[in-house]
Amino acid sequence: MYDLQIRTNFHQKCLRKHHFNSSTLVVDELGLQHGKCRADIAVINGHLIGYEIKSDVDSLRRLNDQIDSYNAVFDRVAAIVAECHLSEAVAILPEWWGVISVLEGQRGAIHFKTIRRSKQNTHVDDYAVAQLLWRNEAQEILANLGIRGKQLQEKRANLYCCIVSKLDSSELRRTIRKYLMQRTNWRHPALLSPSDGLFQPSATS
Repeated sequence: MYDLQIRTNFHQKCLRKHHFNSSTLVVDELGLQHGKCRADIAVINGHLIGYEIKSDVDSLRRLNDQIDSYNAVFDRVAAIVAECHLSEAVAILPEWWGVISVLEGQRGAIHFKTIRRSKQNTHVDDYAVAQLLWRNEAQEILANLGIRGKQLQEKRANLYCCIVSKLDSSELRRTIRKYLMQRTNWRHPALLSPSDGLFQPSATS
């Protein structure tokens, strides 16, 4: 099984309700910590939820680094793991990560089984969450907080630090989720049709 097979089937079979919920955004390849890592799938609603895929042809060499990046940003995380990696992955993953096994049936159907449910991440890094913002979004947030002039032209790292200093953790995450939700033309996967087919999102999706 390849990543694309797993990803497409997971969207169809496990994320269907999110695709049709107007208060939820599903994003493929969400960049974390300015490109240090990409989350394979992110679900954005009242929480930030991340999914990391490990297919038959993947290795687990980078998993520890990926874990650090996911831990810094997401409220909940689950790994979608091919059977060949399952035992090793469970030994590496934090206990609060969910684990979903994926296997291919004799006729080629992809099946998912929840091995362990995810739990709440209690160690989110506010600065890493702020890094999800584009520069213009960070500037707009600060302007709304009363920041003016040269401070808005600072480098991004300083803008993020300023936002983190102005908002408590809950308000920061709520604000950033709002900005992510209102983006358009942004890393949307193919969406499900009511008949279970696939269609590409429109420019205003």
